Amino acid sequence: MKILPRNYIRYKGVNSFFMGLTVGAIFTIYAVLDPSIFSLGGIVLAVGMLVVARYYEKILNLRTFFKISLFVELVMLVLVVWYLAMPYGFATALFVYAGYQLTFMFGSYLVRAETLFLNRKQILSWLDMAKQAGYLAGMLVSWLFYKLLVWIWGIEEHARQVYYLHWLLLFTEIAIIWLLLRSFQAKKRSSDVAVFATSSRKR
Repeated sequence: MKILPRNYIRYKGVNSFFMGLTVGAIFTIYAVLDPSIFSLGGIVLAVGMLVVARYYEKILNLRTFFKISLFVELVMLVLVVWYLAMPYGFATALFVYAGYQLTFMFGSYLVRAETLFLNRKQILSWLDMAKQAGYLAGMLVSWLFYKLLVWIWGIEEHARQVYYLHWLLLFTEIAIIWLLLRSFQAKKRSSDVAVFATSSRKR
């Protein structure tokens, strides 16, 4: 398996756009949670990151990097769909918070892996610029989205605004997963190459 830098940079740009979109929504979703939950969640997150770091020697390879990246994006997709399908309340907010904490456990790992597998200064520079540009664009689009809901449709209730934003998040997350799949390419096995070469000579 190999990573395709240009496609991966596009993926991370749209991924950061998604995160920029969620900045305001998270505060509304978490409003019903007790402060003690965030303390407990922080403890679980720290322990989880320690466990992940403990196994760097085994998981810092390109195939595992792809699998964990895909797992994180699928978790985000489930969270978005869940929020759209289930009534908003304590249970939904707790589920979303737990899902985000689960993905954050792999945050340091993903950054380490990016640096390891995209180990050229220019590529890392483009990658960080794409992340920042995507994040800024996401925050700008979310601001405009909320304002348009008020100005055009008169929707001022924060919970409803966040619900409608999740439709935009849904399409964005689907695009993210598609871009991620295009960012990695499986190498042809030597046996497959040999079979292809033999069949070509026979023709």
